[in-house]
Amino acid sequence: MSHLFGPVDQVAWVVADIESAMKYWAEVVGVGPWFWIPHVRPDDFRVGGAPSPVEMSLSIAYSGRTQIELIEQHNDAPSMYKEAIDAGRYGQHHLGFFRRDYDERLERALAAGYRVGQQGALGDAIRFTYLRTDRDPGTIVELVSLSDPLEAQFVALHQLALEWDGSEPIRPLPLPPSR
Repeated sequence: MSHLFGPVDQVAWVVADIESAMKYWAEVVGVGPWFWIPHVRPDDFRVGGAPSPVEMSLSIAYSGRTQIELIEQHNDAPSMYKEAIDAGRYGQHHLGFFRRDYDERLERALAAGYRVGQQGALGDAIRFTYLRTDRDPGTIVELVSLSDPLEAQFVALHQLALEWDGSEPIRPLPLPPSR
């Protein structure tokens, strides 16, 4: 467990084709169902402090208690996803930590030498910050603010994963309601 962030909640991948990736994970790896938001533009998305009009699709599923996230970027806007793509690094991208004490954890990480790589929001219920460090340049951490609506949605999705019989492997994912 990370002394800065707590236990890992999510492992995320950047993929070239999210629909093919969801299908692969469901049919070959047996992870699903996948909950998908196509073509989303995060609110107030910034890379290195500068606004960026990134457009992406994302999907989540669970393997045990670990959330798996897939991300496909659709445009050439600056992002840490695009950095990975340009470097030929499709695959595992970052570790996610969902925390109620988001602001405190972010301050502690910055004091420990992490730098903000990108940040934004999805509606009113989700704020996120991606952190990078010079000590281990391959490590990217995503810190997500855990609100009551977001936690309720994650609990419900986890339960659906536990009950999944292999049918309907790809499903729509609505954003959680406002805080």
